[in-house]
Amino acid sequence: MQISNWLSAALLNAAFRNVAFSQPSTVYLALYTSDPTQADTGTEVSGGSYARKAITFAVASLENGKMTVRSSADVEFPIATADWGLVTHVGLRTALTGGNLLCSQAIIPRSALIGDKPRFYAGSTLIRFAQ
Repeated sequence: MQISNWLSAALLNAAFRNVAFSQPSTVYLALYTSDPTQADTGTEVSGGSYARKAITFAVASLENGKMTVRSSADVEFPIATADWGLVTHVGLRTALTGGNLLCSQAIIPRSALIGDKPRFYAGSTLIRFAQ
């Protein structure tokens, strides 16, 4: 995943300037119809019963030489009551609405149509740091 400018600054300030970092109590998975970019400028899905969903992660572990966290449970979005458009990216955010973008990733584009219920399986959402 691509780390956001907001999270990059917060982590650097915490690690090297002794500036407190208040991590989010809950992390939310968001769907996008365009790249959120590191600057958080993408277009998030809206309307049609869309809502961000809470996501949890397992303990970080070393996988193929990279420190990794993976989602620990399935994440199911509500049934779309309107077309959500072509979903091209996902993002992790600090709040159910508003908040800050933590990181984002392109996904295989998929149209979310009326009646669809997007699901991300446990372990399928991951974040890696190079070692």
